Amino acid sequence: MADEPGGALKPMKATSDGVFQGENPLNSALPLAILQICIVVVLTRVLAFMLRPLRQPRVIAEIIGGILLGPSALGRSTAFLNTVFPKQSLTVLDTLANIGLLYFLFLVGLELDLRAIRRTGSSALVIAVAGISLPFIMGIGTSFVLESTVARGVPMGPFLVFMGVALSITAFPVLARILAELKLLTTDLGRMAMSAAAVNDVVAWILLALAIALSGSGSPLVSLWVLLTGAGFVLAAFFLLRPVLAWMARRSPEGEPVKELYICATLAIVLAAGFATDTIGVHALFGAFIVGIIVPKEGPFAGVLLEKVEDLISGLFLPLYFVSSGLKTDVMTIRGGKSWALLVLVVATACIGKIGGTLVASLLMRVPLREALTLGFLMNTKGLVELIVLNIGKDRHVLNDETFAILVLMALITTFITTPVVMAIYKPARRGPPYKNRAVQRANPNDEFRMMACFHSTRNIPTIINLMESSRGTRKRGITVYAMHLVELSERSSAISMVHKARRNGMPFWNRRRNGDGDGDQLVVAFETYQQLSRVSIRAMTAISDLHTMHEDVVTSAHQKRAALIVLPFHKLHQVDGHMESLGDQYQHINQRVLHHAPCSVGILVDRGLGGAAQVAASDVSYTIVAAFFGGRDDREALAYGMRMVEHPGIALHVLRFPPPADSSERAADDAFLEEFRAKVANGNESVRYEEKPAAGGKAEVVEAFKAAGRCNLFLVGQGTPCAPLADRGADDCPELGPVGSYLALPEFSTVASVLVMKQYDPTAKHYDLVEEVAEIAVDVDTPGPSNRGTNTSFRA
Repeated sequence: MADEPGGALKPMKATSDGVFQGENPLNSALPLAILQICIVVVLTRVLAFMLRPLRQPRVIAEIIGGILLGPSALGRSTAFLNTVFPKQSLTVLDTLANIGLLYFLFLVGLELDLRAIRRTGSSALVIAVAGISLPFIMGIGTSFVLESTVARGVPMGPFLVFMGVALSITAFPVLARILAELKLLTTDLGRMAMSAAAVNDVVAWILLALAIALSGSGSPLVSLWVLLTGAGFVLAAFFLLRPVLAWMARRSPEGEPVKELYICATLAIVLAAGFATDTIGVHALFGAFIVGIIVPKEGPFAGVLLEKVEDLISGLFLPLYFVSSGLKTDVMTIRGGKSWALLVLVVATACIGKIGGTLVASLLMRVPLREALTLGFLMNTKGLVELIVLNIGKDRHVLNDETFAILVLMALITTFITTPVVMAIYKPARRGPPYKNRAVQRANPNDEFRMMACFHSTRNIPTIINLMESSRGTRKRGITVYAMHLVELSERSSAISMVHKARRNGMPFWNRRRNGDGDGDQLVVAFETYQQLSRVSIRAMTAISDLHTMHEDVVTSAHQKRAALIVLPFHKLHQVDGHMESLGDQYQHINQRVLHHAPCSVGILVDRGLGGAAQVAASDVSYTIVAAFFGGRDDREALAYGMRMVEHPGIALHVLRFPPPADSSERAADDAFLEEFRAKVANGNESVRYEEKPAAGGKAEVVEAFKAAGRCNLFLVGQGTPCAPLADRGADDCPELGPVGSYLALPEFSTVASVLVMKQYDPTAKHYDLVEEVAEIAVDVDTPGPSNRGTNTSFRA
């Protein structure tokens, strides 16, 4: 593209007339911006996938992707740079990137809980202050070294503040993700780190505003006016804008869609606030951040705003900011021994200041040495705010190219080392007390029955509740259920919001309560409503975890709750046409890992709508359950569960007894169990039907027996049934269901009958326990009920 006279760049056309008109689309702004966005998204996603085994947050991939596209790597090719990122396009790219950043900072403010910061304990406050003060002071000291070597001629006052801020920042969202990945979020260490990081985050924004005000080219009096006017904007936002946003939030009640006008108005307010703060001379992102803070968090309004904005901004536009930063980063400016020595100095200063300050303060607060050291490395995490500081410093000519590259690499290195170092020095042991009732079949059937029912989506809730109703029995000590919602920890900002709730509520799950602050949830409402209408004690909770490690949350929680049975959802969802649609192999692997590590019996539920699409009242329950008994431990567990379910007056149980193999080692135990079943349950009970099949039955006869059982509501089968596979396909695809369950789960067999495949806990088998059992540990396991509904889980060691 030719330059205009005087050296100015010729502006680009918005759109192209097309190649058939003899035009190159890359000489027009829109097609070039589309190509840039596609390249950025693909490259950063590929890098994130490659870094996944190292458990690195996506921000690392985005920073590296930006550097690779810049003059440090691919941008060294003049042809590439002039074709994909020509100078004429950088204004458009920077504008799109900053709009994305503007709305992302709005989302950050939207999820910032000022009440939680006000409740920060003295220990976290001391650690946060020390973790800011020492690196800030050391950053100022380092700035004198840089100013005398590679940063000559920069304005000294702003340079000191920018260096201090750059070295003292802790990335709050990135730290939350790292803690969640390492299962440290709800430990005392994780809570301390998050509280200190929240304080650090607020102080960092104040220091950044100070640095921006000082970086102006005017007199100190101008900088003072900028600060005072910025403070006036914050006050005006709280006293003038907040009532308007609160009015819109009040007119968006729970259960009704939020008006499109309110969403549009709020997004326009974000832009207007950004314009105001940019006019003041602070930065447009401050206005967006303040609007996010003052949006009322009660009701569905804030949640709808998140859903409308986050995917587009986080997925498409925010990575452009990292590329915009990477195009300004030329690692090749760091050349010669002196420059590399300065990089080592800056990284060492950042680590010593942040880790040292946090370590000393933690030891003064009587935190053990290993935990204090781990806390120091966690607080050394950098992220987006760091890049914002550096880019503003670069744009305002406070940081030159070499200093900018050194500080970007410092942010990359300090964040990259956090996860591997923390994994190496801190491995908290999962410890818990032993317990006896680990299966449905037990010596004393009157003991309390504890069950953990897991589900992936709201579609599973009616079946889960109907299964609970069917399992409640008639014993004095009934059933206690922990209904766990399994949620994948994604890169979405709303997932980070859920993480914050996990931190406040304890354990790898959070318990949302319906109270005056509007923190209700439809999942909890459904289960609380059922609890009030039944004799079942129930607690709804959510596990937020990466899919690769979600089984750890399930297994650990089941042990701490002393569950006798874990019910897992099958990884395929029942469709309207009767077929099963897979959620993905990762969900199947969760079930297989739970089976491998479970401290109790496990049931996998193939949900075809037990009781229909709605919760069934106790008086309306009318189910037929078929229990297949071939023999063995798992079949006994399935029938034991059926014995409990048939106590419900609306349930009929049909037992199909198939002859065991001639060499069955479990024959005596099976006969004794069946004799007890016939004596205590079947005799004289019109709801129970016991049927023995002939000994010569082969696979065809077994299949025919199941089909002849009629249209039942639920099949109960054992996983390790001593039976040949009943279907040509299915058993190999779903080994966790066993030979019988795999056949019953096929749509060719049934489209209406749900299947529960049971695997009994075997105390004599080799176990791969995730929880170390220590008899000396005391545990206070909450039993939810009317007296303590909504209380937080309490564990003590």
